[in-house]
Amino acid sequence: MIEVSLQVRPAVSQDQHQIANLMFFETHVHRHLDWRAPLDWLGSPYYWVVENNGRVLAVLACPQDPGGVAWVRLFAHAKQLPLNDAWSVLWVAAQNDIAQQGDITVALIAMHKWLSDLLVKNDFHHTQNIIMLEWKDANIPDLQLPVGVTIRDMQPNDLPEVADLDAAAFTPLWQNPLDALERALPQATVATVTEDTNGLVGYQISTANPFGAHLARLAVRPDAQRRGFGSLIVSDLIRRLNEKGTARLTVNTQSDNLASLALYEKMEFIQTGEKFPVYCFSVSASRSGG
Repeated sequence: MIEVSLQVRPAVSQDQHQIANLMFFETHVHRHLDWRAPLDWLGSPYYWVVENNGRVLAVLACPQDPGGVAWVRLFAHAKQLPLNDAWSVLWVAAQNDIAQQGDITVALIAMHKWLSDLLVKNDFHHTQNIIMLEWKDANIPDLQLPVGVTIRDMQPNDLPEVADLDAAAFTPLWQNPLDALERALPQATVATVTEDTNGLVGYQISTANPFGAHLARLAVRPDAQRRGFGSLIVSDLIRRLNEKGTARLTVNTQSDNLASLALYEKMEFIQTGEKFPVYCFSVSASRSGG
Protein backbone atom coordinates (compact mmCIF):
# COMPACT_ATOMS: atom_id res chain seq x y z
CA MET A 1 0.00 0.00 0.00
CA ILE A 2 1.29 3.46 -0.88
CA GLU A 3 1.94 6.14 1.71
CA VAL A 4 -0.93 8.56 1.46
CA SER A 5 -2.24 11.63 3.18
CA LEU A 6 -5.87 11.46 2.13
CA GLN A 7 -8.11 14.47 1.72
CA VAL A 8 -11.83 14.08 1.05
CA ARG A 9 -13.43 17.08 -0.62
CA PRO A 10 -16.32 17.95 -2.95
CA ALA A 11 -15.61 17.19 -6.59
CA VAL A 12 -15.20 20.19 -8.89
CA SER A 13 -15.20 20.59 -12.66
CA GLN A 14 -11.40 20.56 -12.75
CA ASP A 15 -11.52 16.92 -11.54
CA GLN A 16 -13.31 15.76 -14.69
CA HIS A 17 -10.25 14.33 -16.45
CA GLN A 18 -9.00 12.42 -13.42
CA ILE A 19 -12.47 11.07 -12.62
CA ALA A 20 -12.84 9.95 -16.24
CA ASN A 21 -9.53 8.09 -15.95
CA LEU A 22 -10.83 6.24 -12.87
CA MET A 23 -14.07 5.38 -14.66
CA PHE A 24 -12.47 4.01 -17.82
CA PHE A 25 -9.18 2.50 -16.67
CA GLU A 26 -9.70 1.09 -13.18
CA THR A 27 -11.07 -2.32 -12.21
CA HIS A 28 -13.53 -1.41 -9.45
CA VAL A 29 -16.05 0.93 -11.06
CA HIS A 30 -19.76 1.27 -10.40
CA ARG A 31 -21.81 3.40 -12.79
CA HIS A 32 -25.54 3.77 -12.25
CA LEU A 33 -27.64 3.17 -15.37
CA ASP A 34 -29.12 6.58 -15.84
CA TRP A 35 -30.28 9.16 -18.36
CA ARG A 36 -27.43 11.35 -17.16
CA ALA A 37 -23.74 10.43 -17.37
CA PRO A 38 -21.79 10.42 -14.08
CA LEU A 39 -19.59 13.31 -15.17
CA ASP A 40 -22.69 15.41 -15.88
CA TRP A 41 -23.39 15.43 -12.14
CA LEU A 42 -20.17 17.33 -11.38
CA GLY A 43 -21.03 20.41 -9.36
CA SER A 44 -24.01 18.74 -7.70
CA PRO A 45 -24.14 18.17 -3.94
CA TYR A 46 -23.06 14.75 -2.66
CA TYR A 47 -20.19 14.27 -5.09
CA TRP A 48 -16.82 13.69 -3.43
CA VAL A 49 -13.27 12.71 -4.32
CA VAL A 50 -10.36 11.34 -2.31
CA GLU A 51 -7.20 13.24 -3.18
CA ASN A 52 -3.55 12.75 -2.37
CA ASN A 53 -1.06 15.45 -3.39
CA GLY A 54 -3.31 16.61 -6.21
CA ARG A 55 -4.11 13.14 -7.51
CA VAL A 56 -7.70 11.87 -7.35
CA LEU A 57 -7.62 8.30 -6.02
CA ALA A 58 -11.36 7.63 -5.55
CA VAL A 59 -14.75 9.14 -6.26
CA LEU A 60 -18.28 8.72 -4.90
CA ALA A 61 -21.36 10.48 -6.25
CA CYS A 62 -24.90 10.10 -4.91
CA PRO A 63 -26.78 13.32 -5.76
CA GLN A 64 -30.23 13.48 -4.23
CA ASP A 65 -33.41 12.93 -6.21
CA PRO A 66 -36.80 14.23 -5.02
CA GLY A 67 -38.49 12.21 -2.32
CA GLY A 68 -35.52 11.72 -0.04
CA VAL A 69 -33.65 9.26 -2.28
CA ALA A 70 -29.99 9.42 -3.33
CA TRP A 71 -28.84 6.81 -5.85
CA VAL A 72 -25.12 6.06 -5.95
CA ARG A 73 -24.36 7.25 -9.49
CA LEU A 74 -20.63 6.59 -9.40
CA PHE A 75 -18.03 4.88 -7.28
CA ALA A 76 -14.51 4.15 -8.49
CA HIS A 77 -11.03 3.97 -7.03
CA ALA A 78 -7.44 3.66 -8.17
CA LYS A 79 -5.77 0.33 -7.50
CA GLN A 80 -3.16 2.06 -5.33
CA LEU A 81 -5.90 2.70 -2.75
CA PRO A 82 -7.48 -0.54 -1.46
CA LEU A 83 -11.20 -0.96 -2.06
CA ASN A 84 -12.23 -0.98 1.60
CA ASP A 85 -10.14 2.11 2.36
CA ALA A 86 -11.51 4.00 -0.63
CA TRP A 87 -15.11 3.23 0.27
CA SER A 88 -14.71 3.83 4.00
CA VAL A 89 -13.24 7.32 3.79
CA LEU A 90 -15.80 8.41 1.19
CA TRP A 91 -18.77 6.78 2.91
CA VAL A 92 -18.02 8.47 6.25
CA ALA A 93 -17.95 11.85 4.50
CA ALA A 94 -21.10 11.00 2.56
CA GLN A 95 -23.12 10.04 5.62
CA ASN A 96 -22.09 13.15 7.51
CA ASP A 97 -22.97 15.47 4.62
CA ILE A 98 -26.21 13.73 3.69
CA ALA A 99 -27.42 13.75 7.29
CA GLN A 100 -27.41 17.55 7.22
CA GLN A 101 -30.39 17.37 4.84
CA GLY A 102 -32.51 15.04 6.96
CA ASP A 103 -33.49 11.41 6.59
CA ILE A 104 -32.43 10.13 3.15
CA THR A 105 -32.27 6.64 1.62
CA VAL A 106 -29.06 5.92 -0.27
CA ALA A 107 -29.65 3.23 -2.90
CA LEU A 108 -27.51 1.23 -5.29
CA ILE A 109 -27.97 -1.51 -7.88
CA ALA A 110 -24.95 -3.79 -7.58
CA MET A 111 -23.76 -5.08 -10.95
CA HIS A 112 -20.67 -6.79 -9.49
CA LYS A 113 -20.09 -9.28 -6.68
CA TRP A 114 -17.25 -7.21 -5.22
CA LEU A 115 -19.71 -4.37 -4.78
CA SER A 116 -22.38 -6.58 -3.18
CA ASP A 117 -19.80 -7.89 -0.72
CA LEU A 118 -18.69 -4.34 0.09
CA LEU A 119 -22.23 -3.11 0.70
CA VAL A 120 -23.15 -6.04 2.94
CA LYS A 121 -20.00 -5.40 4.96
CA ASN A 122 -21.13 -1.78 5.40
CA ASP A 123 -24.64 -2.65 6.62
CA PHE A 124 -26.56 -1.91 3.43
CA HIS A 125 -29.86 -3.81 3.29
CA HIS A 126 -30.67 -6.03 0.31
CA THR A 127 -34.24 -4.99 -0.53
CA GLN A 128 -35.02 -6.74 -3.82
CA ASN A 129 -33.54 -7.80 -7.17
CA ILE A 130 -33.77 -6.31 -10.63
CA ILE A 131 -34.81 -9.04 -13.07
CA MET A 132 -34.10 -8.93 -16.81
CA LEU A 133 -36.58 -10.17 -19.42
CA GLU A 134 -36.60 -10.21 -23.22
CA TRP A 135 -39.12 -10.45 -26.04
CA LYS A 136 -37.59 -11.97 -29.15
CA ASP A 137 -39.08 -13.39 -32.33
CA ALA A 138 -42.42 -13.96 -30.61
CA ASN A 139 -45.85 -13.27 -32.04
CA ILE A 140 -46.60 -9.66 -32.88
CA PRO A 141 -49.55 -8.92 -30.56
CA ASP A 142 -52.86 -7.81 -31.95
CA LEU A 143 -53.66 -4.22 -31.09
CA GLN A 144 -57.26 -3.14 -30.81
CA LEU A 145 -57.60 0.13 -28.95
CA PRO A 146 -60.83 0.60 -27.01
CA VAL A 147 -63.11 3.42 -28.09
CA GLY A 148 -61.79 6.73 -26.78
CA VAL A 149 -58.22 5.46 -26.23
CA THR A 150 -55.32 6.77 -28.33
CA ILE A 151 -51.57 6.13 -28.35
CA ARG A 152 -49.35 8.79 -29.88
CA ASP A 153 -45.75 9.97 -29.92
CA MET A 154 -44.68 11.75 -26.74
CA GLN A 155 -44.01 15.47 -27.14
CA PRO A 156 -41.85 17.74 -24.93
CA ASN A 157 -44.93 19.59 -23.69
CA ASP A 158 -46.29 16.26 -22.36
CA LEU A 159 -43.44 15.89 -19.88
CA PRO A 160 -44.85 17.79 -16.86
CA GLU A 161 -47.97 15.63 -16.96
CA VAL A 162 -45.86 12.52 -17.56
CA ALA A 163 -43.76 13.38 -14.50
CA ASP A 164 -46.91 13.76 -12.39
CA LEU A 165 -48.17 10.36 -13.57
CA ASP A 166 -44.78 8.79 -12.87
CA ALA A 167 -44.73 10.17 -9.33
CA ALA A 168 -48.21 8.76 -8.70
CA ALA A 169 -47.36 5.34 -10.15
CA PHE A 170 -44.11 4.62 -8.29
CA THR A 171 -42.68 4.83 -4.80
CA PRO A 172 -40.04 7.57 -4.32
CA LEU A 173 -37.19 5.10 -4.80
CA TRP A 174 -38.22 4.43 -8.41
CA GLN A 175 -39.68 7.76 -9.53
CA ASN A 176 -38.35 9.64 -12.57
CA PRO A 177 -38.44 13.39 -11.85
CA LEU A 178 -39.12 15.92 -14.59
CA ASP A 179 -35.47 16.72 -15.27
CA ALA A 180 -34.72 13.00 -15.82
CA LEU A 181 -37.62 12.70 -18.26
CA GLU A 182 -36.43 15.80 -20.11
CA ARG A 183 -33.11 14.02 -20.66
CA ALA A 184 -34.77 10.70 -21.50
CA LEU A 185 -37.02 11.88 -24.32
CA PRO A 186 -34.25 12.93 -26.75
CA GLN A 187 -32.51 9.59 -26.15
CA ALA A 188 -35.58 7.51 -26.97
CA THR A 189 -36.07 5.47 -30.11
CA VAL A 190 -39.79 5.19 -29.31
CA ALA A 191 -41.64 7.24 -26.67
CA THR A 192 -45.41 7.26 -26.49
CA VAL A 193 -48.26 8.47 -24.32
CA THR A 194 -51.63 6.78 -23.98
CA GLU A 195 -54.77 8.84 -23.41
CA ASP A 196 -58.42 8.21 -22.77
CA THR A 197 -61.30 10.63 -22.37
CA ASN A 198 -59.98 11.62 -18.93
CA GLY A 199 -56.48 12.50 -20.13
CA LEU A 200 -53.10 10.81 -19.82
CA VAL A 201 -53.36 7.17 -18.80
CA GLY A 202 -49.83 5.87 -19.31
CA TYR A 203 -46.54 6.23 -21.11
CA GLN A 204 -43.44 4.36 -22.20
CA ILE A 205 -39.90 5.35 -23.16
CA SER A 206 -37.67 2.90 -25.03
CA THR A 207 -34.08 3.19 -26.21
CA ALA A 208 -32.18 1.56 -29.05
CA ASN A 209 -29.05 -0.56 -28.67
CA PRO A 210 -26.95 -2.73 -31.00
CA PHE A 211 -29.02 -5.80 -30.08
CA GLY A 212 -32.51 -4.31 -30.39
CA ALA A 213 -34.38 -2.03 -28.03
CA HIS A 214 -34.88 -1.66 -24.29
CA LEU A 215 -38.13 -0.66 -22.62
CA ALA A 216 -36.63 1.75 -20.12
CA ARG A 217 -39.85 3.00 -18.57
CA LEU A 218 -43.51 1.97 -18.50
CA ALA A 219 -46.06 3.56 -16.21
CA VAL A 220 -49.85 3.53 -15.93
CA ARG A 221 -51.86 5.96 -13.84
CA PRO A 222 -52.81 4.21 -10.57
CA ASP A 223 -56.57 4.53 -11.03
CA ALA A 224 -56.24 3.05 -14.54
CA GLN A 225 -54.16 0.02 -13.58
CA ARG A 226 -55.45 -3.54 -14.01
CA ARG A 227 -57.58 -2.40 -16.95
CA GLY A 228 -55.33 -3.63 -19.76
CA PHE A 229 -53.52 -0.38 -20.51
CA GLY A 230 -50.09 -1.88 -19.83
CA SER A 231 -50.72 -4.59 -22.44
CA LEU A 232 -51.94 -1.99 -24.95
CA ILE A 233 -48.83 0.15 -24.45
CA VAL A 234 -46.43 -2.79 -24.83
CA SER A 235 -48.34 -4.16 -27.84
CA ASP A 236 -48.16 -0.79 -29.56
CA LEU A 237 -44.44 -0.54 -28.76
CA ILE A 238 -43.68 -3.97 -30.22
CA ARG A 239 -45.56 -3.11 -33.41
CA ARG A 240 -43.68 0.20 -33.76
CA LEU A 241 -40.36 -1.54 -33.22
CA ASN A 242 -41.28 -4.23 -35.74
CA GLU A 243 -41.88 -1.49 -38.31
CA LYS A 244 -38.32 -0.30 -37.60
CA GLY A 245 -36.99 -3.83 -38.15
CA THR A 246 -36.32 -4.42 -34.44
CA ALA A 247 -37.09 -7.98 -33.35
CA ARG A 248 -35.72 -7.97 -29.80
CA LEU A 249 -36.96 -5.97 -26.82
CA THR A 250 -35.58 -6.17 -23.29
CA VAL A 251 -36.98 -4.84 -20.06
CA ASN A 252 -36.15 -5.03 -16.37
CA THR A 253 -38.38 -4.88 -13.34
CA GLN A 254 -38.23 -5.48 -9.61
CA SER A 255 -38.48 -9.03 -8.35
CA ASP A 256 -41.31 -8.08 -6.00
CA ASN A 257 -43.34 -6.24 -8.67
CA LEU A 258 -45.66 -9.15 -9.34
CA ALA A 259 -48.07 -7.16 -11.51
CA SER A 260 -45.25 -6.07 -13.79
CA LEU A 261 -43.84 -9.59 -14.05
CA ALA A 262 -47.29 -10.95 -14.89
CA LEU A 263 -47.74 -8.35 -17.63
CA TYR A 264 -44.45 -9.14 -19.33
CA GLU A 265 -44.91 -12.88 -19.13
CA LYS A 266 -48.37 -12.45 -20.64
CA MET A 267 -46.73 -10.54 -23.49
CA GLU A 268 -44.32 -13.50 -24.06
CA PHE A 269 -41.26 -11.95 -22.44
CA ILE A 270 -38.88 -14.55 -21.04
CA GLN A 271 -36.63 -14.09 -18.03
CA THR A 272 -32.98 -14.10 -19.12
CA GLY A 273 -31.67 -15.35 -15.76
CA GLU A 274 -29.84 -12.09 -15.09
CA LYS A 275 -30.62 -10.41 -11.81
CA PHE A 276 -28.98 -7.60 -9.90
CA PRO A 277 -29.50 -6.90 -6.19
CA VAL A 278 -30.75 -3.55 -4.93
CA TYR A 279 -29.24 -2.30 -1.67
CA CYS A 280 -30.44 0.56 0.52
CA PHE A 281 -29.05 2.39 3.52
CA SER A 282 -31.07 4.89 5.56
CA VAL A 283 -29.05 7.94 6.60
CA SER A 284 -30.64 9.50 9.66
CA ALA A 285 -30.62 13.20 10.39
CA SER A 286 -29.54 12.25 13.91
CA ARG A 287 -26.04 11.70 12.51
CA SER A 288 -25.65 15.42 11.80
CA GLY A 289 -23.20 17.01 14.13
CA GLY A 290 -22.09 13.56 15.30
